[in-house]
Amino acid sequence: MTVLVETRADLTLEAARRVAWEGEGVELGATALAAMASGRERLERIIEHDPEVTIYGVTTGPGQLARKSLTPEQRERWAGMSPARIAASWGDPLPERAVRAIVLARLTNFVEGHSAVSPEIAQSVAAMLDEDTLPRVPTQGQGGAGEILSLSHLFMGLAEEAEPAIKDVMCLVNGSPAATGLVTDAALVAEGRLEIAARVFALSFEAFNAPLDHLDPALGDYWNNPHDRWALGHLRELVAGGHGGDRRPYQAPVSYRILPRMLGQARRAVSLAAEVAAESLQAVTDNPVWAESADNDQPFGRFVTNGGYHNPHAVLAMDALTAACANLCVLAERHGAKLLDGTVSLLPDQLAVSDADGDTPRPYMGCLPMAQTGYEEEARLYAQATVLPGSESGGFGQNDVASPVFLAWSKQDRAGRCLDMALASLVPIALRALDITDRPVPAPLAGLEAVAREIVPDPVQRPAFGPVVAALADALRRDIYPS
Repeated sequence: MTVLVETRADLTLEAARRVAWEGEGVELGATALAAMASGRERLERIIEHDPEVTIYGVTTGPGQLARKSLTPEQRERWAGMSPARIAASWGDPLPERAVRAIVLARLTNFVEGHSAVSPEIAQSVAAMLDEDTLPRVPTQGQGGAGEILSLSHLFMGLAEEAEPAIKDVMCLVNGSPAATGLVTDAALVAEGRLEIAARVFALSFEAFNAPLDHLDPALGDYWNNPHDRWALGHLRELVAGGHGGDRRPYQAPVSYRILPRMLGQARRAVSLAAEVAAESLQAVTDNPVWAESADNDQPFGRFVTNGGYHNPHAVLAMDALTAACANLCVLAERHGAKLLDGTVSLLPDQLAVSDADGDTPRPYMGCLPMAQTGYEEEARLYAQATVLPGSESGGFGQNDVASPVFLAWSKQDRAGRCLDMALASLVPIALRALDITDRPVPAPLAGLEAVAREIVPDPVQRPAFGPVVAALADALRRDIYPS
């Protein structure tokens, strides 16, 4: 299967899922190839019409050499230079699914001719998605004013193997496809993670025997928020009316009552990430970029220098996901602790029931909320706002503000993994609460129960909970994104 791309409109979140997660390739259609050929011809005609024209990185040097005008001979030499010296970052690599998303996003500037890339180079970029592996792109050390450090790692081999014409290498390493790929990856992951969180919290809600009033449909209208309304409705569906017996006669702790609103906040963050990703996948961010001109002296258009290589909207959206993960970690820890506290839950204290000999065959679970506290606090550290770095990018010249998009992605990724662990820690506590009170797991949560029962052993075996929770988190994570 391949994704056919004719125009920017074909670059959607669903296309990104197919390419990044399902491993599909990309075919550049006839419309795209014709548009790219026209874009390339426009660049050549602009230079022929005005040999003294200033086009950043084409008729001038790049970066710190932007003030230097290049002769035709120098332009040809610059065109074939490898970006290897720019690939200065190193560290832990991005997952391949995110790298594939970046490669897909790189095509946005190409397909309608805005970047004036040679069609052969564009086809080589698309062909990278047919390869078994892609170049490693470091997550760390990405303090550049744009994305040239990361994109040089990604496209260095292509630039060295091809025969790039003027501007082709600039088309590969400029713009903000990394930001697009990263926020797209974050949005796709967050969608699955939100569903897992909703299911685990619904299990906890039923295990605590919380009043169904807390999920009353009337609250959706009163709170006047579509995301809260979704959370109320989805939790009601997952709890499915409960066990049918008597429920807690008075309100549950705050961590249960605010659950719909906090899940609503998380859904708003997920929606924001999806919105920004969808916008970014179709955004032209090249520098310089071709634009039409009404000036008779510029009959073939002009190239405009700009700051498209910064995507602050992607940073904002990923920060919202990080904050939502940190908040849900807090709720997971509170739920675990309250389920174990008999004076609050009205369940057997510590969810332990003694046998006829006075022994307690079920292992102590009180340390699970301690572990949850560790995940919660780590996620809170990541949840500080990602703002523009205070130091200059490289500390000199034109590159005076770095892009923080890789930092934002790394923080949401790590906070998300903390949430995975905090949720996985809550599942065995909630199942214990249901088991010792002979209450069933709601039918819509049967899939979650089946996964957990297969991994969490018979409590009489007194397992080490750490490896069990880690295995359960990995199993739940497989439903969120491919390994």
